[in-house]
Amino acid sequence: MPNSVIVGAQWGDEGKAKVIDYLTEGADLVIRFQGGSNAGHTVIVDGVKYVFHLVPSGIISPGKICIIGNGVVVDPEQLLKEIDELAVNGIDASGRLFVSNLAHLVLPYHKALDLAAESGLGAGKIGTTGRGIGPAYADKVSRLGLRMDDLYDWDVFCKKFMTGFDAAKRKIELLYGGEFSLNADEILNRYGEMRENLLPFIEDTCRYIFKAERSGKKLLFEGAQGTFLDIDHGTYPFVTSSNTVAGSACIGAGVGPQSIHHCVGIVKTYTTRVGNGPFPTELNDAIGEELRNAGKEFGTTTGRPRRCGWLDAVMVRKAVQLNGITRLALTKLDVLSDLDEIKICTHYEISGKRVEQYPSSERELAEAVPIYKTLPGWKRDISECKSFTDLPVEAVDYINVIRNQCYDIEVLIVSVGPDRSQTIEVKSI
Repeated sequence: MPNSVIVGAQWGDEGKAKVIDYLTEGADLVIRFQGGSNAGHTVIVDGVKYVFHLVPSGIISPGKICIIGNGVVVDPEQLLKEIDELAVNGIDASGRLFVSNLAHLVLPYHKALDLAAESGLGAGKIGTTGRGIGPAYADKVSRLGLRMDDLYDWDVFCKKFMTGFDAAKRKIELLYGGEFSLNADEILNRYGEMRENLLPFIEDTCRYIFKAERSGKKLLFEGAQGTFLDIDHGTYPFVTSSNTVAGSACIGAGVGPQSIHHCVGIVKTYTTRVGNGPFPTELNDAIGEELRNAGKEFGTTTGRPRRCGWLDAVMVRKAVQLNGITRLALTKLDVLSDLDEIKICTHYEISGKRVEQYPSSERELAEAVPIYKTLPGWKRDISECKSFTDLPVEAVDYINVIRNQCYDIEVLIVSVGPDRSQTIEVKSI
């Protein structure tokens, strides 16, 4: 398999983990390149459910090497929790999971800052998960951050920690008018105990990936969130704190652009969003509720109900442009099986004009009225379909309309259920 990067083409929660798990078979290294524990990836294999927030989902495939790249902000407590949960399920991450020595840490005071900042926004809340991701990235660019490498020298770690701790305390108390109740000694004692368990996983992953590729190993780059949560290209300010698009795989993993040959865009066959922000095709009605319940659309990380709506081809076309998508992976097609008719947004109407390009302006997007193409539903269970020809003709027609609306990009796979086995390969890479 060529080296490939996997990205979500919407607002996240597209089912990336299942597609990554499926493609891992042809890869040797699976590399997470951005985000933090605010992302939740779920894989179901033979009825067993695995939930990941930091560890690449490829870890459940025997013999695969998994890497958390320098572009990820790592919550050490969450990382060790996931490693322990894997061990309970008989999966030993030792020698197969490596964390970049350059990856920045998410610390307890980052979480306190996150919650204090969000509570101060009132009606303008972003809808953050409160996991400390934004403040950790802010410390990174402010040159106040701690990296995994700092854990090697405990005295240095403690000094840097206190600098960040004191700065967070001042900000929460003076800027946000909040109460800062964290105890530095308690946190350092806890991290001192965790340190010995973390050190064996720290690696110069940039060098590791370079040597692996030079020896002929195949690379699979795993993104978190989705294209329209990108800090630059997403629906700002209702975005995450990192670059989620395919180009950031190079920066977040420490590789050159020549190392990426394909980009697979994951597209849920309807649209969902967690948190606040514009959502032109949102359905605040019985159909939206039906999609939420049938698709079990509740956040993996927060448990919050996701907002649901029809597939927005305008935004997917923009995702193709931004990421250089070469294959589409369509997920959750089975969720639409009980609908009499299915709609797909092909254009917007903005200020009385029909537009086909996704607007970069927050103002224009807020005004966008979706223009729909309506197709008949298939009204039958497709969860047991094993090949493309097994699908009802109405489902095939819907897939072809999606392709037609998205520059005729080839479809790699179609997911017809949550389990690994419920995956139809259409066009390999």
